Amino acid sequence: MSLTSSTVPTVTLNDGEQIPQLGFGVFQVPPEDTADVTTRALLAGYRHVDTAAAYRNEAGVGQAVHAAGLQRDDVYITTKCFNDDHGFDQAKRALHESLKRLEMEHVDLYLIHWPVPSADKYVETWKALVELQQEGLTRSIGVSNFQPAHLERIIAETGVTPAVNQIELHPYFQQVGLRREHGEHGIVTEAWSPLAQGKVLEDAALVEIAEAHGVTTGQVVIRWHLQLGNVVFPKSVTQERIEQNFDVFGFTLTDAQMDAIAALDAGVRTGPDPDTFVRP
Repeated sequence: MSLTSSTVPTVTLNDGEQIPQLGFGVFQVPPEDTADVTTRALLAGYRHVDTAAAYRNEAGVGQAVHAAGLQRDDVYITTKCFNDDHGFDQAKRALHESLKRLEMEHVDLYLIHWPVPSADKYVETWKALVELQQEGLTRSIGVSNFQPAHLERIIAETGVTPAVNQIELHPYFQQVGLRREHGEHGIVTEAWSPLAQGKVLEDAALVEIAEAHGVTTGQVVIRWHLQLGNVVFPKSVTQERIEQNFDVFGFTLTDAQMDAIAALDAGVRTGPDPDTFVRP
């Protein structure tokens, strides 16, 4: 993968592949706006885009790569298998359909979007992803919103450890125990809702840190994720915020500032509970 044009550091996955640590998320970006917004993000320097079949905007992501004048290998693309496509055959078919919408021959990372334990098909789905990786349709495979028991089960039953687990993670919901489990298994942590849908932006402790560095609170939180070692992809449709979210490599949080952010953990989710979530 050619990512040398970007200032973003990469993280090595347990399969040897490299993933850019900062990406652009398109969750809740309307399909009709996705090509334009993502093109602007790519032109601003992003080289990693996180989408999903459930977002219904994969086509716009594919169009943006072409519109930005980039080659396929210049951009790291993640998409996800949604809950209705659990099962071996369904999951394999789902990736083929995503590739058609993206107009790509492969993705860089394919994830199981949610475990849906009530359906009890996530092991079967994981076996499909293992085969899809072997077929070269995705370079890496991982999961999203998996709890420790879900991770342990798929590893035990297949012998294949996910490269990543994409989870809700922000200063108010830091998932210390789950991140520790990731570390024990060599799983990279990816953070969705990294700003708690904006809920953390007025926090007094974060405002104080932002003022000390002459940056925004959003930039502080993204920098915090990066220094923790998380892969993070903030989402915005406004040009100023898109550029601000990418401009986080000119300052470093001190140990005391990292500790102050760690103290904000309240164990509060903004999104669904993975143990019970089935569909919106």
